[in-house]
Amino acid sequence: MKIPKKLRPIHDLYAKNIREMGATPKAVGWKTDECQQLRFEKLVSVVPETKNVGISINDYGCGYGALLTYFRKKRHLQVTRYNGYDISQEMLAAAQREQRAFTGRLNLLASEKITTRADYSFVSGTFNVRLDLTPEAWEMYLREKLCEIDRFSRKGFAFNCLTSYVDYEESHLYYGDPCYWFDYCKKNFSKRVSLLHDYPLWEWTMIVRKC
Repeated sequence: MKIPKKLRPIHDLYAKNIREMGATPKAVGWKTDECQQLRFEKLVSVVPETKNVGISINDYGCGYGALLTYFRKKRHLQVTRYNGYDISQEMLAAAQREQRAFTGRLNLLASEKITTRADYSFVSGTFNVRLDLTPEAWEMYLREKLCEIDRFSRKGFAFNCLTSYVDYEESHLYYGDPCYWFDYCKKNFSKRVSLLHDYPLWEWTMIVRKC
């Protein structure tokens, strides 16, 4: 795939991480496995607590496929189709290895654009690293990407961001205003929007239910 210029530094960062750290939470920017699992718990709350229901998933910025592992181990849901998107071939190769038992329902795509329609779409951490892009340019990209995610999500989607309610910011990261993004999702995607900002991490999760 041809990687957009604005995303090339991000691609290089995560390609380096997976080579040096392997398929671990640290390779995709999380300090611990516990933090990663808590994020997944919040994101996956967009799916109703109905047992034995089959769902299809888009995982944008899928890394090594850890979200699929979470679904398979922790949820009473059958993932009938998993579409994992990443711009790093190294990450996708790791996902292929990690999820080899899921063959037949695993669809890994080296693409910056979503092209598969699914019941639910998820974005975990992908919007946090902007590197040398300005916050304004990154927010324009996020708005475009969320519109794309909405088009390809039948029942809903969920994403997270570092919060603007912090005392200190790293210059290469994006800290999103949760009130702005709640308003944006409410006005543009669905009346059924929930903001989760009560868990012990410096971030928030947005839940958008369409039905």
